[in-house]
Amino acid sequence: MNGAESLVRTLVACGVEVCFSNPGTSEMHFVAALDKVEGMRPVLALFEGVATGAADGYGRMAEKPACTLLHLGPGLSNGLANLHNARRAGTPIVNVVGDHATYHLQYDAPLASDIAGLARPVSAWVHSSTSAKVVASDGARAVQAASAAPGQVATLILPADTAWLEADAPAQPLPRIAPAAVSSEAVDIAAKALRAGKKTALLMRGHVTRERGLRAAGRIAAKTGARLMCDTFAPRVERGAGLVAVDRIPYFAEQIVDFLKDLDVLVLVGTKPPVSFFAYPGKPSWCTPETCAIHYLAQPHEDGVGALEALAEALSAPREPASIAPFQRPELPSGKLNSYTAGQVVGHYLPEGAIISDEAATSSGGSVLFTAGAPRHDHLVLTGGSIGQGLPVATGAAVACPDRKVVCLHGDGGAMYTLQSLWTQAREKLDVTTVIFANKSYAILNIELARVGAENPGPRALSMLDLHNPELDWVSLARGMGVEATRAETAEEFAEQFANAMKSRGPRLIEAVI
Repeated sequence: MNGAESLVRTLVACGVEVCFSNPGTSEMHFVAALDKVEGMRPVLALFEGVATGAADGYGRMAEKPACTLLHLGPGLSNGLANLHNARRAGTPIVNVVGDHATYHLQYDAPLASDIAGLARPVSAWVHSSTSAKVVASDGARAVQAASAAPGQVATLILPADTAWLEADAPAQPLPRIAPAAVSSEAVDIAAKALRAGKKTALLMRGHVTRERGLRAAGRIAAKTGARLMCDTFAPRVERGAGLVAVDRIPYFAEQIVDFLKDLDVLVLVGTKPPVSFFAYPGKPSWCTPETCAIHYLAQPHEDGVGALEALAEALSAPREPASIAPFQRPELPSGKLNSYTAGQVVGHYLPEGAIISDEAATSSGGSVLFTAGAPRHDHLVLTGGSIGQGLPVATGAAVACPDRKVVCLHGDGGAMYTLQSLWTQAREKLDVTTVIFANKSYAILNIELARVGAENPGPRALSMLDLHNPELDWVSLARGMGVEATRAETAEEFAEQFANAMKSRGPRLIEAVI
């Protein structure tokens, strides 16, 4: 076997079952190996940002890495924005990036670049294979690195000759690096702070925002009255009826300051203190009250779920948690379609076990509000602030969980970054319903223009944030990539179309004109 086949066999043996790919010439031996090795599903993306974003969505839901296959430095560069988001999400991903043959690099061919230099800012582990004989062991190391808590991006650079030359055998999987145990001292400090009777909150991120961790947090709240919060951009939150509800930290700095103003103690579980997303003239960057004591119960690489359970026991917390969300579906609205009436419709029809990929930005408030009491579901959000993640994350989540309905809620401006995701959804027959909130604007940037203190913007400045002239036609765009699409301009039309989408399988897009 050659190096590429030994690598694919190793990846499969390590539990990597999906390859999101946009290959080129230097990756052809890896592509050919996919026909020789059972167990690796190739998923083609028409843009590398779709491949890397889909690997993020897959990793969040499958809780193990997919691999990407990218073409040299430019291909990796095209995927960097969503690798940045994946790094912020703590998602396990193995990037396989083809390179020129080792002996060809001396000639500085047109596609030659510093691949390792491009990969380092978004990768916790970067390595370039030097021989076909070591490619397999390098692959096993990459999977081990990607799987280390809380999840990381690992980038393996594969020179073309290390892929085509003869290899010996695939490598055996390496032991997974488990989350580190939290010290008893950290539990004792948090318990003492919670017993003091002061106004306290738990701020959570990572695995603790799933059912087991939320239940432990709810027990602590039942005993102490502590508020339960998650990061603004917590990568994955299990929510809905029957689950412990948590409050999400607001987005804008002054909102965060107001949200936290009464706190005396903040206990962090898998996260860090909240700060303003950007710096603004005259507004704070640090948002926690200066008088608030901050305690770290668990760092992101530590076992936050185990720490919360230990803390609940240390406090002699009741077995039944507080803050259980009741089952409550909103009534169907009528008349004007906006982000809130659309949110009512989503909450009314959302099925049990759905996955929401939410990059609706300024249009997300209604869906978050009105799905709080819907049947339990997973909520995935934009983690690193680089827009164009929602559609690819939905794509990867649907590959990871083919038996679950995926709903992608997306702003029209951000969706244009990775609209090629629709083609992959059609090709793979993925069960994703995409709702495009069509406000014909980069609405968040209109808000930010005022917040940063830019004075008296004129027509040229405002035109940079406007999506008219020409208007985007999402129905035509979706149909052009093989996805059934409709347009809704009233709440009644949206309700009919969304209800139909929830009852059927396969990719579907609804352009919600708001």
